[in-house]
Order: sequence, then C-alpha cells, then structure tokens
Amino acid sequence: MEYETPLFFHVMGYAARADRDVVDMVSGNPDWEPPTALREALHEYADLDSDHFQYPPSEGLRELREEVAARRGVDVEQVVITNGAGEANYLAMARALERDAGEEIILTDPVYPYYPGKTTMLGGTPRFVETAADGQLDPEDVRKVANEQTAAIVVNTPNNPTGAVYPESTVRELVAIAEEYDAIAVIDEVYDHYDLSGTFTSALTVDSDHRIVTNAFSKSMAITGFRVGYAIFPLHLVENAKSRHMLVNVAGSYPSQYAVLQALRETEPAYYEANRDLLRERVDSFTAALEAAGAEYTRPEGSFYVMARFEGYPGTLENVERLIDEAGVAGMPGEAFGTARDDWLRFALVTPRLEEAADRLAAYFE
Repeated sequence: MEYETPLFFHVMGYAARADRDVVDMVSGNPDWEPPTALREALHEYADLDSDHFQYPPSEGLRELREEVAARRGVDVEQVVITNGAGEANYLAMARALERDAGEEIILTDPVYPYYPGKTTMLGGTPRFVETAADGQLDPEDVRKVANEQTAAIVVNTPNNPTGAVYPESTVRELVAIAEEYDAIAVIDEVYDHYDLSGTFTSALTVDSDHRIVTNAFSKSMAITGFRVGYAIFPLHLVENAKSRHMLVNVAGSYPSQYAVLQALRETEPAYYEANRDLLRERVDSFTAALEAAGAEYTRPEGSFYVMARFEGYPGTLENVERLIDEAGVAGMPGEAFGTARDDWLRFALVTPRLEEAADRLAAYFE
C-alpha cells in the first residue's frame, strides 16, 4: 500500500543540510519554556523507586485520566492517554472506519497532512471539502459531500494551517451531520490554548455518541517531544480503542505522564495567557512585514501559523528549497496541505528569530 508521507521532515532535513544559516519556520515546536512544575516533576521522578520505571497502565495513569476527565467534564472511562495527538487521531479514525459504516473520511482543503496519510494507511478513502479564503468551513459544503459511505468527518480547530477558529455553530452542525449519516465527527483541539479570537468552543459541549475529541499537551505546554495526548470517546467506542492502543504501543511513557500530571495541577492560567500574548505580538510583527513585502497573507485567529502568497512564487517544494538556499528562511509548501492553497507558503511563528526571518523575506521579495 502506498501511503501519503507528509513533507515536514523532508523540509527540516533540507534546511539542516543547507550551506547557510536558516531560520526554521517549518515545525510547530514552541520555542517558549514549558511550565516550571513540569521540570520540577521530572527531577522528582528521577528519585522515585524503580516501580515507577516500569509499564504504566496501558490506557494511561489513572490520576492523569481523572484530571483530564474532571477538566473536560467527561467520565474517566472515556479518556485514553495516547502518544500525542497523532495517535489520538489515529485511534479515532480507526474506530470510525472499523464500525463498517462506510469507508470515506471527509477532510478539509487545506488539510493537516497527517490526516490523509492516516486515512489511506487505515484503508479509507479521503474526500476533501475546500474552506473559505479565511479558513472557515461551511457545514453545508460538508453536507453536500456526506453520504452513506461517510465513516468520519475529521477537522481541527483552531486550525493548522489556516489559523481559523470554527464558531460553535459550525462545530454543532458537523456533529449533527455525523449523526445524520451514522458517521463520527473527529475534532482535533490540540491548539485550544492558542485561541486568539476568544471564540473557540470545544466539541465536548455537544452531547453526542457520534463525536470523538482529541488533544495533547505538546503545544500547550511546549513539550512536543513528550508525546502525551488523549482522546475522549463515547463509551460504546472506547474499549476497542484501548485494545488497539495496547496492541500498537503497549503503553505510553511513565515519566512524561507523571510530569504532565504535576504541571496540569500546578500551572496557573497566567502561563498560558503569557504564551498567547507572545503569539499575538508575533502575529502583528510578521504580518506587518509580509504586508510591507507586498504579500497576501492569512491572519490567524488561533494556532501559530501564517500562510502567505508572494506574486509569481507558487508554494511548491522546489520553491521552498529555493527560499532556504537563497533567503535563509524555511517554511512549508502550500502544496503539502492540499490543492486549495498550493500557491501559498506556510510559516510557523515559533522562533525567537521571527523578525530576522521577516526581514529576510522582505528583502528577498523586494
């Protein structure tokens, strides 16, 4: 079987091999500090007895699952701790497909590239719905594509790559469409702490047996390497998800879960607000530079990505490599996210060298 392999690591590798200094605006690795409590918990963990160095419960530490359940207002038995949001989405999509209620998965265009890759890996067929220029998704466009073969509708909000934050009405309607066609709405909320609009509404506010919510601490705590995420399933879907998780992974990382639990309990809201404030400043700075360079761009309502279009410079992999070699800035090609924005480039605002990158782009496209 041929899988769609996302281009992220190819571009990062190309930038690392470049013969010049390159500002990395490819990866979504936050450059700010994780919570202090997380570092303290890791030091504490190192001194625990050796029982803590063995397998944790497969579905995740009970205390962490309880903390997630309490914060999200769900039954603890609905929560499975996963190896990041990536595995959470994999488990959710697998459960949707193995119900034998269809083989098609509806995705947006632009799309986070791992979704179509997972779809084909799981034996499903992707169907794409183009979003508006501002990244918003019209549920009626989804309804036009939905049919008896629809197994799942997979979206993320706040969105990567467009930065759109879907309003509550959109979230509710997507779940309603899933219910109508006996499908599963898989809502990836990994950027929920980076809602810059104040309008984010979790799909957990919609009571339904036809929705699965996924999330992770990778972005919110700036710990992408820890691989601690979670999925919240309807009770009738959770047991097979736990079994698949066990067969694929056995269990997740004990020290990572231990540290995340302590950080969840002890980190004040001010930590997250400070990171949002930093991101707002970066959005202002970077979009101002793009405007000065004559570029068209999207201004994110959430997440930490900006898409930009430079006249006569389509967002191909070849042009991304040229930009690395000639301007010293590494972004992602728009073609990596589907066909709707294949003449755009995507930049991650998670580098302290953002202003330097903006200056380089302005000079290059002058």
